[in-house]
Amino acid sequence: MAQPDARSDILAPAPWVEERGAKIRITAVSTFLTAPHGCPHLVVRVETNEPGLYGLGCASDPQRTLAVRSVLDDYLAPMLVGRDPDDIDDIHRLLLNSAYWRGGSVTGNALGGVDVALWDLKAKRLGAPLYSLFGGRVRTHAEAYTHVSGADADEIAAKVVAARERGYRHVRVQASVPGSDTYGTAAAGSADAHALRTRSVPWDSAAYVRTVPRVLTAVREQVGDEVELLHDVHERLDPRQARDFLRRVEDAGLYFVEDLLAPEDARHFAALRAGSPVPLAVGELFHDVGQFLPLLDGPDIDFARIRVPTLGGLTPARKLAVYCELRGVRLAPHGPADVSPVAQAATLAMNISSHAFGVQEAAVFKPAVLDVFPGTVVAHDGALSPHETPGHGVDFDEAAARRYPVPEPLEHDRWALLRNTDGSVQRP
Repeated sequence: MAQPDARSDILAPAPWVEERGAKIRITAVSTFLTAPHGCPHLVVRVETNEPGLYGLGCASDPQRTLAVRSVLDDYLAPMLVGRDPDDIDDIHRLLLNSAYWRGGSVTGNALGGVDVALWDLKAKRLGAPLYSLFGGRVRTHAEAYTHVSGADADEIAAKVVAARERGYRHVRVQASVPGSDTYGTAAAGSADAHALRTRSVPWDSAAYVRTVPRVLTAVREQVGDEVELLHDVHERLDPRQARDFLRRVEDAGLYFVEDLLAPEDARHFAALRAGSPVPLAVGELFHDVGQFLPLLDGPDIDFARIRVPTLGGLTPARKLAVYCELRGVRLAPHGPADVSPVAQAATLAMNISSHAFGVQEAAVFKPAVLDVFPGTVVAHDGALSPHETPGHGVDFDEAAARRYPVPEPLEHDRWALLRNTDGSVQRP
């Protein structure tokens, strides 16, 4: 007697699909690697049996790009062919459960690439901009922030003023510490570029806590109160150091301090928020909405740093955004250049339609990126505005993408080379 084919059961469409006689089917799921900005971008294209109808998603994970691609090509794509692309929530739950051991950034990014592509496809099929599927606009544009850094307060303040003149009302400021690797700055005057790139310069947390709050306070004194200043610690402090840092930085009037602690130390945020008026933002390292929930219940944070691809796409991210709204927590989505223009546009659709939105990180892409991703959203007057065309509005030029091969797999793992002054491994 023939044994049941477990694989065919997994690949079978939802039971109601044939009943309702839906004509649209997914015919193929393709993945593409390209690096027009230098960091790897993994693009997902979901195609259908309707000529010219496809959706684009982003599954970019610069540290584990090939692993994410394998999950997509070898596991998720075969499960998607033949399904109705309209059933986004059903497909999301099916793909999430298929791994059995759910979660993790690799699975999250793979799932996020598919999910955003399905939302893009649905909006295109309806002839509507993506944000309209989420209840429509609640704002005309999304306030954005840019990055500046420097060796001292005078240099940084001058750059903040220049950013303000370009229309930015929010600016992230990073200050270098002599003789120390410092996130978000070239650490001017402390080492050459090769030493910084190879992480042969150590991280000195004590010097950072002594130096950076003083610089940030001086920058505030120079630029006044007409611009919001942000700062990213990048999870490099332990809870004791974090308390000291917040005490020292209170007079800088920061809009928020980002990633003050690593996810492993998240239980300390309640005490930090209770003991300091400085607003806290965290979440870009989270790969599951469940990691946010304890912090939102307090709430123990002021801003949720959602990275849409890593969380599994717009389906879970939008549910999290609703809970943030109910708890009085703002969204400050993660948006560096390693989040491709496809994911940036999808995130913008969420921002435009969510009352929880606070501010969006705005990557400044190299010109080559604009060739590979026609329709890339760029900031104007310190803000991002969505496209009014169907879908999220960003396309992908496969021919142009081939001109920019991705770097070797371990190229971006140099983050892991960072050491403390005593030689121990430091979180990047």
